Amino acid sequence: MGIVNIDDELHEEVRKAGRIMCRSINAQAEFWMKIGMIAESNPSLSFNQIMRQQFAEAGLDAKNYMGTL
Repeated sequence: MGIVNIDDELHEEVRKAGRIMCRSINAQAEFWMKIGMIAESNPSLSFNQIMRQQFAEAGLDAKNYMGTL
């Protein structure tokens, strides 16, 4: 594990988003980095397509959860 220095404003955005998504600051930053890496490697995929792919790789069917929102 290492330390990443980021701008104070971005850190505040990570903190806010993490609170909304019930993630720690580190977990939120890691999520954004992971999705960003996948998006850069697959520029034709939308965010929703990336998330469906991640759910499938985890063995979850996202359609099963759509009615809970």
